[in-house]
Amino acid sequence: MSAIFMPILVILVVIVIFNVIIFVHELGHFLAARWRGLEVERFQIWFGKPIWKKTYNGVQYGLGWIPFGGFVALPQMATMEAIEGENQAQALTPAKPIDKIIVAAAGPLFSFLLAVLTAFLVWGVGKPSYKLNSTTIGYIAKDKPAAQAEPAFQEGDKIIAVNGIKVDRWRGDTDTGVSENIMLSEGEKIAFTVEREGSPEPLIIQSGYHIPETSWWDRRAMRQVGIMMGFRTLVGNVIDHSPAAAAGIQANDEILSVNGKKAYTFQHIVDAETSGNPATVVVMRGEEKLTFTLTGRVPISPESSQPSFGLLPGGDPDLVARTLLHPTPTEQIKHSAGIMYTTITKVISSQSDVGVQHLAGPIGIGKGYYQMLTSPDGWKLALGFTVLFNINLAILNMLPFPVLDGGHITLSILEIIARRPVQPRILEFVQSAFVLMIFGLFLFITSKDVGSFFVGEKGDQIPVFEHVGESKP
Repeated sequence: MSAIFMPILVILVVIVIFNVIIFVHELGHFLAARWRGLEVERFQIWFGKPIWKKTYNGVQYGLGWIPFGGFVALPQMATMEAIEGENQAQALTPAKPIDKIIVAAAGPLFSFLLAVLTAFLVWGVGKPSYKLNSTTIGYIAKDKPAAQAEPAFQEGDKIIAVNGIKVDRWRGDTDTGVSENIMLSEGEKIAFTVEREGSPEPLIIQSGYHIPETSWWDRRAMRQVGIMMGFRTLVGNVIDHSPAAAAGIQANDEILSVNGKKAYTFQHIVDAETSGNPATVVVMRGEEKLTFTLTGRVPISPESSQPSFGLLPGGDPDLVARTLLHPTPTEQIKHSAGIMYTTITKVISSQSDVGVQHLAGPIGIGKGYYQMLTSPDGWKLALGFTVLFNINLAILNMLPFPVLDGGHITLSILEIIARRPVQPRILEFVQSAFVLMIFGLFLFITSKDVGSFFVGEKGDQIPVFEHVGESKP
């Protein structure tokens, strides 16, 4: 029963988190409007026609049917009837520009304050950090741009910087991960600074990149160069009746070399077994070094299989390092703002392959929360992400575009300068255009969020071998 109810419970928790974040943002607008004496018609979470509403002290509180955002209807501000519906109040005294600025800024301010409060909680309970403990190149794909890099990559090279940015892990951090810095790179070439055995000075290697094909409903893939991380190569399992089983290789053996070449990754085994030629495999078992000669055989299933030794890769417990960090609220807010800055600059840069489709909407963010909450220490991860989410919400809403809070502030400043408000017809046209644009963007991003549910790694079928000497049925 828990297998059924637990996912439902987590989904409900995610919905509650979303609503709390939206409620706090809109509460800022509401309280500021009350403080400055502005008329408040409605306070609604989510857009669209309300599926629930209740009027109290002249204010209609409601829950819309479109699970995106929320609003406080303030007829004395720039009207947004395309989102909020028709305003009912008539003949109200125009609000002063300074009041409009205060009310508009209060929403992002409350989002920021919620981020600060959450950051103090994260500081106290800690934030789990995971990293892949290697920056060593373990494999270079012959048909990918890395194979044409100048000077050439070598297996065993240790990457210490990507485009001048220092790295300390293969993946796991936007700032210091090899993969992340490849994906966020700009320009036609990516510069890798590597340490190489025998070289007195670090080398700078220039490589091109490629972007793998994806389905039309999925997001465009990110940049790759064709290198794989190197670490210890362990045997996870040995398939019955396979060449490896017949030779005597065992689970947990560490593969040291294949045909005299150090085995930084399991891909070296794949290359050797699919060649169909005999291969010399050296393994470490405890303190003993053993040598085996293996020749790949075609399994009886699945169909169209390549020759195989019958080895399955094993996970290395030393590969992933977990630490519990206690970053100060200032460090968290600075880091979150930095991620937001990087995201915006990469999306608008003509030299980057990061686009709007790589952003996440409510469904994508909800999926992220779900994955965090169902992982070990998930609630701590979710707390840390909530800091980032609220900082992003505050910054995005301060952008000077109509409909956003920053747009209201910009219009109020223009009103102070011109000493008169923007013409209602012009304002209505501009806001309606931006409403259409924002909802179009929302639908596009949501389509990619939904498409991501249909994309996953296909699990490889485990090969089945016949007994040697037996005939196929």
